[in-house]
Amino acid sequence: MTDAVLEVRNLTKVYRQRRDKDVRAVDDVSFSIAKNEVVGLLGPNGAGKTTTIKCICTLIRPTSGSIRINGTDALKNPRSALGHVTAVLEGNRNIYWRMSVRENLEFFAGLQGIPVRRVRNYIAELIELFQLKEKERSEARKLSRGMQQKLAVACALVKQTEVLLLDEPTLGLDVETSHELRFVLREMARRGERTIILSTHDMSVVQDVCARVIIVNNGKIVTDDQVANLLRLFQASAYRFEIEGRLDEHQGRRLRERFKMLKISETDYHTEIEAELVDGNHIYEIMDILKAGDSRIRSIARKEPNMEEIFLNIVKGGKK
Repeated sequence: MTDAVLEVRNLTKVYRQRRDKDVRAVDDVSFSIAKNEVVGLLGPNGAGKTTTIKCICTLIRPTSGSIRINGTDALKNPRSALGHVTAVLEGNRNIYWRMSVRENLEFFAGLQGIPVRRVRNYIAELIELFQLKEKERSEARKLSRGMQQKLAVACALVKQTEVLLLDEPTLGLDVETSHELRFVLREMARRGERTIILSTHDMSVVQDVCARVIIVNNGKIVTDDQVANLLRLFQASAYRFEIEGRLDEHQGRRLRERFKMLKISETDYHTEIEAELVDGNHIYEIMDILKAGDSRIRSIARKEPNMEEIFLNIVKGGKK
């Protein structure tokens, strides 16, 4: 990728243990991210995604591999490389509690060497975008958790670096504030002003904001693809069957033994079967099992997948 603003090659991080077995948190991870691309970095707890982000920020030194940010070797020239990247790693903890909203923004701009007079209009724009106008003169410690979180992201943006790393930006937020922050992230993605790497467990944020997703598990990349491609791939194989009444014990056992990615939901009056089918012809096998037990099929429909279902399917060893 010639226009890559971030290049990670063969990144490995091993934590040495005196008594226990060494922990390979990141295992030969490689990816490139283009300018203004918005990418979700996903994985279950302990998968290695936070370690990867901290290596990119040079907070952790990898055991081996290379990281280049805007063409600069981040391991050999960390100060130069970090001039191109800003990270929000601890939610609302990277702001100064006794400074006001505006003072925080001016301070972080100054850290990047940007004079306040040059960034005054941009600060006003960020305050409006993040809906912080009414609290502009309030100290950060007096803001709600959601407003503090939004201010933390705004402080990252005001530094105007090419790359923005966001680790769990919606964690701990109420539904309303989470939607507000998602709107801001979506607007940033639409404008195409920054390269954004978003690490989160909130799959709705990924589906809403990101064009591409990288999924890591056990320290390795298991999927790297466009979100739209993954949605199409899983849509083609996801089916929902609605059956009158309940299945008998033999039907349920045969279905579960034959199809691993299958969910059965029963009430007294009807049964729903949701299945991920590797081969489209497997739909006829399910129909045969149902007909053998004299079950009446009300409907068969393609099931619209979402990123949460896709993520769970991949990390459990489904499609890649």
